[in-house]
This record gives sequence, structure tokens and C-alpha cells, in this order.
Amino acid sequence: MNPTFFKSHKTPLLFTLFSVAFYLSFAYDLVRTDYIKLISLYSALFFLFYKLVQTGNSDFKFLLGMAILFRIVFLFATPNLSQDFYRFIWDGRMILAGFNPYLFTPESFISSSTFPVAQAQELYYGMGALNASHFTNYPPIKQFIFMVAAFISGKSILGSAIVFRLFIIAADIGTLYVGKKLLERLKMPVHTIFWYILNPFIIIELTGNLHFEGIMIFFLLLSLYLLHLGKWKSAAVSFALSVSVKLIPLLLLPLFFQYFTKKNTAIHNSDQTNIVSTSAALGLPKLLGFYGIIGVTTLLLFAPFFSSEFIQNYSKTVGLWFSAFEFNASLYYVAREIGYRLTGYNQIAFIGKFIPMLTILTVLILTFFRKNTSIKHLIVSMLFAVSIYYFISTTIHPWYLATLLILSIFTTYKFPLVWSFMIILSYLSYTNTQHSENPWIIGLEYLIVYAVFIWEVFIKKDRQKAVFHI
Repeated sequence: MNPTFFKSHKTPLLFTLFSVAFYLSFAYDLVRTDYIKLISLYSALFFLFYKLVQTGNSDFKFLLGMAILFRIVFLFATPNLSQDFYRFIWDGRMILAGFNPYLFTPESFISSSTFPVAQAQELYYGMGALNASHFTNYPPIKQFIFMVAAFISGKSILGSAIVFRLFIIAADIGTLYVGKKLLERLKMPVHTIFWYILNPFIIIELTGNLHFEGIMIFFLLLSLYLLHLGKWKSAAVSFALSVSVKLIPLLLLPLFFQYFTKKNTAIHNSDQTNIVSTSAALGLPKLLGFYGIIGVTTLLLFAPFFSSEFIQNYSKTVGLWFSAFEFNASLYYVAREIGYRLTGYNQIAFIGKFIPMLTILTVLILTFFRKNTSIKHLIVSMLFAVSIYYFISTTIHPWYLATLLILSIFTTYKFPLVWSFMIILSYLSYTNTQHSENPWIIGLEYLIVYAVFIWEVFIKKDRQKAVFHI
């Protein structure tokens, strides 16, 4: 209640007041089919977020308080842009009921009028027929959180959602802490972490809609921080925990090759007076040890669910992302249109086979033809690897971009920040009962994203030089 504080923070506090009001409306009074309100609220929140970070970047504690406050607004809200949390609740309750969630689809129970968990029918209709007809693909750390929610709130959907939300908020606070520490060690402005933490895209998609990218990101960032400290064994365990939340970090594994096998430049430790090496010339044995710890830890986490049927179901479900699902894609839609014109039907099954191959080729090029001997260079390569994968994928749900956004914080690239604003256009597909996408809307989204990407990577030479020769 210090008058001096209010006087010095008058403008940021005004931005905060409007943000809270808009977040309240977003959380408790928005239907995703109301596209005018959806776009208006999101645009206003994004503008206020930009101004908050811009005007408050010198007051870390103030921005931290705002980050927590905005998340608390969503605490008792039911997600209104995604149905996935119903499946999360189903899986958790299945585990407590003694079932392996990887071996049964919700559809198999409901179609036979069998209700293995509390509120089974409500959860089934909430998740939707498409989700219910497939085996779960959520890794074991997520399943553990689902189970905790089922244990604490086994008969309340909102109660389970609150438990999920508390885990996600805790992970975001952890990301803020670790991100700040890593930025300090990399001698970068610490306030840039708020371009992630205060971003309405992150608050809405993770805290609001209960997507677990935030927990995966916390473990991934912790792994990079520990690696920078030279604690490669602990970093490997943390990386495995990240994989066991979402599989996307597996894509990044080859990129560590140069970091371990080639000498790194010594970096000054700002917390001490001496000069330390991040992990100079760790060598091939430690690289193999790093991979080995990741592999063993991941297998141990999956072990409670392991069976031959699990492998078959899980690989089949993951494969659907390349051969069956389509949403908010860019280059894939171009290839699909060419396929239509040449053959007269959707060529997703054929095109989808090339996506993993192109992704692997991209990662190998980044592994052996880019300098990845420091954490900064490594993060840039990770950013490019995930970006190319998303550019060619058949399915890009909004929350996927959280990984790009956190990686970009440690670079000079801003196209993920631009994309985090433009991605709201993908929700316009829900304005009709068929959930069909408007190609002009998708085209507008990617026109702007690709324009910024091309500008930053290929045209703006001074920025490119700053990243590649830092």
C-alpha cells in the first residue's frame, strides 16, 4: 500500500487491471464459437502483455506478481478452447481403477455400456468421439499427474482440472526461476523470460486449457541449465523427464553431438570470480552416457505400463499424427493440394511418410553442419529443428508453439512470438459445426509467420551474425 509504489507503477497497474478483467471474461464468459469476442479479447490481452513487459521490465518482482495473478484468475475455470482434459481425467481414473490406460479406448467401454470410472459418460461426451476412439498417447509423467488428480478429486471434473492447473502453474514458476538463472549465466537480459511467462498465449493455452507443454518445458529448460553447469548426468535425467511428459524433445537428441565431442569456449560464471567451462571436451563416452541415462530413465518410467500390446497401441496412435490427423498445417496443405490435383484424393498417407524422413534429415544437417558447441548455439539449433518440423507437419495445435516460444527467449529470433499471436486464428475453424478450416485464414496466419521467419533468418544479416557468431 505504499503511495510511492502506486505512483511509480500507475501505468503498469492500469494495464494489469484491464488484463485481469479480460482474463476473467476469457476464462468464465467465452464460448470458442464466438470468434469476434475470442479474437478481440486475445488481441487486447496481447497488446496489454506487450505494454506490461515494455514498461515494467525493470521491476522483476512486479512482473512475477502479475504472472501469478493472471494464472490464478483461471483456477476455477473449465477449459473452453480444448476438450483434451476430459481424456486426462479418464486416464487417471482408469489407473486408479486398476486398468492400464494404454490398452483400452473409452469407446470400447461406452459402446458396451460399461462404465469403469466415475462420470464415465460425461467424460466420454466431453472428450469427443474422435479422442475416445483412439488409444491414449500421453507419456508416463502425465499419467502420474492424471492419477494424482483422480486420487485427490475422483468424482469432480472441476476438482481434477484444478489439480492439473496447480501442477502447470508450479511448472511455469519453475520455468521462470530456471530461465532467469540460465539467462544470467548466458549474460542475457533476465526480463526477456517474461515474453514467455506473461504471454497470454502461454497463460491461456497452458493454465487455461490445461495443456502440459509447460511441464515438459520446465524439465527441458532445467536440463539445459544443468548442462551449462557441467552436471550432465542430472541434465540427462531431467531431459528424460521432459520426454516422459511430451515426446517432442526426442527430436533434439542428435543435436548434443558437438556439444559433448568438441571443445566449448570457457564462459565466465557471474556468481563466482573464477572462469568455468560449460563442459569442455566432454567426449564421446560422456555423450553415450548422456544418451544412456536418458534411455534408461525413460524406459523405467514407461515400465509400469509395458506390454507387447502397449507397444503396438502406442506406436499406432503416434503414427496417426503423420497419416490421419490434419489441422492448421502450412507446407503440408500445399503438398496435399498438389496431391488432390494429381490424383483426385487426399494423399496424407503417402505424404505423411516423408515428414519423419525430412525431419530427421533436417536434424542431421543441424547436428553436423552447424556449430553446437555452446548452450546458445545448441538452443538456436533446437529452435530451427522444431520450427522446420512444425512447418512440414500435418497437425499444429496452438499449444505446440510453447516449445518454440521458450527456445526463442534465448535467441534474437522473434518469429515464435509473432506466431504466438497469429495462432489464435486457428480457432476460427470451430465457428462452424463441421470444424472445417478456411484456407484464407490459415494462409494469412502463415503468410505473416513465414514473412518474419524469412526476414530474420535470411535477410536481416546483422541479426543472423549476432546469433551464429556470438
